[in-house]
Amino acid sequence: MAVEHPVTAPSGDQSRIHNIGYRSYDGPRLGRSYATRSLYSQSLRGAYGLGRSVKSKVLPMLLFVVMCVPAAIMVAVAVATKANDLPVDYTRYAIIMQAVISLYVASQAPQSVSRDLRFKTVPLYFSRPIETADYVRAKYAALASAMFILTAAPLIVLYVGALLAKLDFADQTKGFGQGLVSVALLSLLFAGIGLVIASVTPRRGFGIAAVIAVMTISYGAVSTLQAIADAQGSTSAIPWIGLFSPVTLIDGLQSAFLGASSAFPGAAGPSNGEGVVYVLAVLGLIAASYGLLLRRYKKVGL
Repeated sequence: MAVEHPVTAPSGDQSRIHNIGYRSYDGPRLGRSYATRSLYSQSLRGAYGLGRSVKSKVLPMLLFVVMCVPAAIMVAVAVATKANDLPVDYTRYAIIMQAVISLYVASQAPQSVSRDLRFKTVPLYFSRPIETADYVRAKYAALASAMFILTAAPLIVLYVGALLAKLDFADQTKGFGQGLVSVALLSLLFAGIGLVIASVTPRRGFGIAAVIAVMTISYGAVSTLQAIADAQGSTSAIPWIGLFSPVTLIDGLQSAFLGASSAFPGAAGPSNGEGVVYVLAVLGLIAASYGLLLRRYKKVGL
């Protein structure tokens, strides 16, 4: 038979009531737009290691310097030799430096999204007013902006140097504007592809390797096939082969509409009609990258 034991209340000297000051927040609520801007700003700063450890700053800053140093050397040579033009066109610079750009995308796309997946912080973002589309837009815009800074900075160096060398103002301004349009499209395309690949795995190392593989293998395969087509006299096939690599897509688009010289074998760049296909392919890939990211993070946020 159970026996009930009386419960004795603690003496007055042992009992305490503590007021620890919990109260509801009654300040301003800044909403979705502020949260999205904050995420964009934080992601953009993180793309260059700002606000993070010194170790995180080394690679992006080093790649930024590597992008700008050749431009500064070209400017110095043009000024010293009193050349009539720059050694490299504005539209060609990013194509020449595409290996550095690909390495930057490979290192920073996983940094932008893979850590959120690995540490399962994505649902925490969506527990706030921010929504899936806001998160994807902020991350996409941040990486594209970081890449535009990376690719536009050397063009600014070239442009300023050209003006200091007293080259023709109208020609240099036109070339500079065409170069900015080219690197803007390149930044959007590369950022979208990099983020889609990086969002598949929470492992940053796997994401880096996958982005490098996609960028380098596609460019190497397309360049090889174009060289074979040129050797066999099938020059008409060269522009169509260029549709299957991000680098050659930008190359073909700018050679068709921005007056750039083509790096395709035999300088067999696309015609204006073929260039329309390049424009549609670039815009389609950018839109598809955004759509795939939305689908991916809708699943992650569940």
